[in-house]
Amino acid sequence: MSILQALQKKRSEQPNGEGTATVVPFNGDVRRAYVPADLVAPEFAIGTPVSTFNGQPESNFGTALPDLETGITAGANLNVDSPTRSVVKPLPDFVSWQVDPERVEPRLVAITQPNSSYCEEYRSLRTHVLHKGQRNDLKTIVVASVNPSEGKSVTSINLSWLLAQTDGVRALIIDSDLRMPSLADYMGIETDRGLSDVLAGTATLKESIIRLEPSGLHLLPGGEARQDVAELISGPKFKEILREAREMFDYVIIDAPPLGIFTDATVLINHADGAILVVRANRTKYGALERILEPLPKDRMLGVVLNQSEDVMDESHYNYGYYNYKRLNEQVGP
Repeated sequence: MSILQALQKKRSEQPNGEGTATVVPFNGDVRRAYVPADLVAPEFAIGTPVSTFNGQPESNFGTALPDLETGITAGANLNVDSPTRSVVKPLPDFVSWQVDPERVEPRLVAITQPNSSYCEEYRSLRTHVLHKGQRNDLKTIVVASVNPSEGKSVTSINLSWLLAQTDGVRALIIDSDLRMPSLADYMGIETDRGLSDVLAGTATLKESIIRLEPSGLHLLPGGEARQDVAELISGPKFKEILREAREMFDYVIIDAPPLGIFTDATVLINHADGAILVVRANRTKYGALERILEPLPKDRMLGVVLNQSEDVMDESHYNYGYYNYKRLNEQVGP
């Protein structure tokens, strides 16, 4: 059974789109996700927000997963050994920024509501990434979506923030959505350089990475918006950036553009060790999901986050506003 068929089957079992959460592994083995009682085989699957969490529906934020292995509680705070490094080198003295919860995007619950059940769902996601990474030397992970407004940037930041809070783990998040870089804005950070500047040779990686307190997460912002993104990330400079990042950090989360609009995310997935796809319940079309999944390298696809947030752009906003892409094309030509 394909992932598309699994989603369709589970949806038919829940006529109102509510009830227990869905776990959608790529082998088609769909299981009901009760937290923390139910377990999922270690293929690593990501599902919907858990509607039974604390007995309350939670359709506005995040992702949830059942346990990965017996004895691991969903949402547990972890103290884990860091992935094996031959030599643990100290990190460079990066610029530091104190993140203010009052200034960040409210859906960044790892920052704004760390003790909430919403944040526990992201901790469950972190648990799966950590155990998958330890078993498979998984260090670079692309987080992408099919369409805009499906929650991929929110998922990227929440996951990265929680990874960085794990003992022994160094985490970096890269904003590679270079047509419309947004991660710094989401976290209330003011910066004038980032990935696009490093790729252009006008800034170094050390100058551009920011250490975020109090989590210790490191951020490589997008920098100045550009339109020649596919060419930049396909070249040797981006590969060199990833190589350096892998040497310094245990996990590198790459926030990518929507797969349904640009080829950038496909290029990024081919550079990375793994990828997570974020889709919107009752919005992302099954046909679109099937077309997106078909050409992607199956061995790198870790799973799908089925996001049920109701706070989205309407279709007119999406068609006109995302990246101002149509307007830019009219101005600069093909």
